[in-house]
Amino acid sequence: MFESLSERLSGILDKLTRRGALTEEDVNAAMREVRRALLEADVALDVVRSFTDKVRARAVGQEVIRSVTPGQQVIKIVHDTLVDMLGSDARPIDLEAPAPVAIMMVGLQGSGKTTTTAKIGLRLTARSRRKVLLASLDTRRPAAQEQLRVLGVQNEVDTLPIVAGQSPTQIAERAMTAGRLGGYDVVILDTAGRIHIDEQLMLEMAEIKRVAKPHEILLVADALTGQDAVNLAKSFDERVGLTGIVLTRMDGDGRGGAALSMRAVTGKPIKLIGVGEKADALEDFDPARIAGRILGMGDIVALVERAAQEIDVQKAAKAAQRMQKGLFDLDDLAEQLRQMEKMGGMKGMMALLPGMGKMSKELDKVDDRIVKRQIAIISSMTSKERRKPELLNASRKRRVAAGSGTRVEDINRLLKQHRQMADMMKMLGKKKGGMLGGLGSMLGMGGGAPQIDPAELERLAKSGKLPDMPPGFGGGGGLPPMPPGGLGLPPGMGFPGPKGPGGFPTLPGLGKKK
Repeated sequence: MFESLSERLSGILDKLTRRGALTEEDVNAAMREVRRALLEADVALDVVRSFTDKVRARAVGQEVIRSVTPGQQVIKIVHDTLVDMLGSDARPIDLEAPAPVAIMMVGLQGSGKTTTTAKIGLRLTARSRRKVLLASLDTRRPAAQEQLRVLGVQNEVDTLPIVAGQSPTQIAERAMTAGRLGGYDVVILDTAGRIHIDEQLMLEMAEIKRVAKPHEILLVADALTGQDAVNLAKSFDERVGLTGIVLTRMDGDGRGGAALSMRAVTGKPIKLIGVGEKADALEDFDPARIAGRILGMGDIVALVERAAQEIDVQKAAKAAQRMQKGLFDLDDLAEQLRQMEKMGGMKGMMALLPGMGKMSKELDKVDDRIVKRQIAIISSMTSKERRKPELLNASRKRRVAAGSGTRVEDINRLLKQHRQMADMMKMLGKKKGGMLGGLGSMLGMGGGAPQIDPAELERLAKSGKLPDMPPGFGGGGGLPPMPPGGLGLPPGMGFPGPKGPGGFPTLPGLGKKK
């Protein structure tokens, strides 16, 4: 969603970093461009004025003008002010109340309210280990209650049985009673929406609030509606009293103005953002991390969280043991490709890396469908062929190609990629210190990979000061030189730009020495 804004801001701030010294006129010119970029992103005018005034006031101070790296200082000021505009601190859903905690979902029709209700139910069940009950209070939209029931079954979250003829307030009372009697920790009430705000809707919301006494009232708003979403939040807050906002369709191609304006205009925190159609496509809204993404700093913490959530620890441990012994067959390669898919594919993973915001056009050329084709090729082989790829002669390759809907050339490329990765694993396994020691020595770190403290990593990510690459990581401003064959990425998943010494693309801006 923030691609266009990120590209504009990165270009503006890059001009400042290339200057040896900054004058007040330089800062004012940059702020005029920033103002124009924010307005084009559909950010509210008052919010834009406040933002640029704060940045200008801090950026023209003597500590910046006389700084050794004034351009970097201005970028830090822009980042910090952006974090303030987005809400400073992450504010997750508050469950600190006597059980069952009632969460009331409000919003207009078509904003994704029912789907978001199911997503939150799954999230609280899987991550927070809470016993959750979903209840649909929408008696107006056809099959709305059935839709929530089906979503509950799909995600293995309990739903309130449907009783025909009951009013929304009666359903709310029954849901809270069932929550108390059933020992539920959380009851999520999915209320009815309208095409537009009307008096009848607001009276219904107020009555449900009186009956259920919700601890959280969350507005579900479509981020693609721009400033209309901000006006919607103000109206609901005045009549019902919101405690937070959930923005859906943040993976869309909107301009992002609603997300940037919502907190500043309404004073209500954005608690969650929907980033896809899948049931688990819901993320916490962390202002520091969102600001980092907008300014092209990436989001390493989100990448680590995604890995921790998707990677099977036991499978990863077994794979590590096999690789330690230099074993790496096609089953291992298929598992690596599946893990990559779960984490959002190569495009999704690399978008979270620092510096990749400046390469959005190159990222668009990455074709994640190649991973699916490669998994299909491996799945079309027999178990014996997967363990011993050397058995694949010409006739076997033709059979596999027919079974996977690919060509023999695709199979040859996959086998070549596998051989390169297998050779690299054997090479690393023989190095002193095992896999990590081998990787460390190959990257010029003296025989051991550095240990990273997760708490320190999270602190740095929140502050927006991601650490520089240590000495030995390429030295020339790119990723480290890789062994022959690079990282074994599937053909077509690289970039069209210049390649590094080991076949991996050089990424400008990463690891660059200050």
